[in-house]
Amino acid sequence: MKILLTTTSFQDTPGEHHELLSKTGWEIVRARGPLTEGDTLKLVGDVDGYICGDDAITRKVLEKARPKLKVLSKYGIGVDKVDVKSCTEFGIPLLFTPGVNHTTVAEHTFLLLLALEKNFLFHAESTRAGGWKRKTGHELLEKTIGIVGLGRIGKEVAIRARAFGMNPIGYDIYWDDKFAREHRVKRAVSLDEIYAASDYISLHTNLTPETRGMINAKSFAKMKKGVLILNCARGEVVDTGDMVAALQSGQVGGYGTDVLDKEPPPADHPLLKLPNVICTPHVASRTFESVARQAATAVKNLILAMNGEKPIAQVNPEVPVKRVV
Repeated sequence: MKILLTTTSFQDTPGEHHELLSKTGWEIVRARGPLTEGDTLKLVGDVDGYICGDDAITRKVLEKARPKLKVLSKYGIGVDKVDVKSCTEFGIPLLFTPGVNHTTVAEHTFLLLLALEKNFLFHAESTRAGGWKRKTGHELLEKTIGIVGLGRIGKEVAIRARAFGMNPIGYDIYWDDKFAREHRVKRAVSLDEIYAASDYISLHTNLTPETRGMINAKSFAKMKKGVLILNCARGEVVDTGDMVAALQSGQVGGYGTDVLDKEPPPADHPLLKLPNVICTPHVASRTFESVARQAATAVKNLILAMNGEKPIAQVNPEVPVKRVV
């Protein structure tokens, strides 16, 4: 059995996941993702299983990968880079790892927010350079944070917002009344309500055709002037050109993001040169604890499916898993 492994955080972080994979006795082919379609095409065709990160797994890739590829195990929760429809059509079980990174992504969201509101990078860089320049920041207390997507991560953001004395307001099609009551999260009836009420807007929605580019010039016009926007979801949820214009005009006061529309970005990416942008390299879930959980779950999913057993979580459960080992 030959397994392709491309996620770098899996490979770079010690933990039980390495032992779990090694014990299978399978041949492991390693590559450094995220891979483009062309890179992925070069590696598939003779692999039986695939533990992927954010590689471009298109229909063309899957056409070459089958019929040899029996199981695709996603390290993480976002499958927007995978052609799920083709996976299902070709009978390839697509597995994923929900519930493993919500704590650390929520923490990273507040890292970005605090860094923006307290002018953290400016002050750190000033003192490191031997200076003592200071800017006045803002408190989080009593500010309203609009949370777009109140799933596992969005809920953790709401809990932490309450700990800071903030007022969380949430928008989600699937609403958890019990959670909202317990943590005093106001339900917004529309995105427009989120836009109008929020001092900060935190994005935690999946990337779909409906959410692609949803944060754009039209939505900025409905927001408070100087709003801070946080993105630990997907870069494509935000229209980059419109965001640049809003940051330059002051309509958006700052953008804290862990994701971009192109990853890794070109050196001239327009968001990377703006002083009111803090961008981290898609590391919100990259803590030892979270990586260990994600990686172990991805391996366990793969092993279960290869043995014809029900995996922990499957994106396309209508596709039966079949024993191949």
